[in-house]
Amino acid sequence: MHRSYENKDITVFWDSDKCFHAKKCVTGCPEVFDFQRRPWIDLGRGSSADIWQTVSKCPSGALSITYNHDAEIRFDEEGCRSVAYLNGKQIGECDYIEGDNGWTIVHTEVDREYGGKGIAKRLVYSVTEAAERRKKEVIPVCSYAVKVLADKGAAD
Repeated sequence: MHRSYENKDITVFWDSDKCFHAKKCVTGCPEVFDFQRRPWIDLGRGSSADIWQTVSKCPSGALSITYNHDAEIRFDEEGCRSVAYLNGKQIGECDYIEGDNGWTIVHTEVDREYGGKGIAKRLVYSVTEAAERRKKEVIPVCSYAVKVLADKGAAD
């Protein structure tokens, strides 16, 4: 399972398949990370700096983090994509095709000037989360989506 949790400043990514429950998150910032609560991550309960420091200590790579850089991510199911906007301007997107076997991520792109800021990863996670909530399999064929869904800590 892939999930992302956002506040105004940061996005925390969680890949449940990589988590081996070392509990560095729960002991490092228990007000934010609480297995007994749903959702188990609540970024509104801690400072971005404390959360960043805690996530950076995750030994499995199941948790990763990025600054949002004021970019907004919107999932567009009708358009089969997630889209990144900055000040109302589209700066990136992640496209998928719906099929009998699931959702195939075919393309992810962020404008060059915004590369390396975690925006593409947020786009891929947006599609992945939506698919998982609808009980659809995700099939990454776009090279970036393949990397994000397989690697630890992939960035733009």
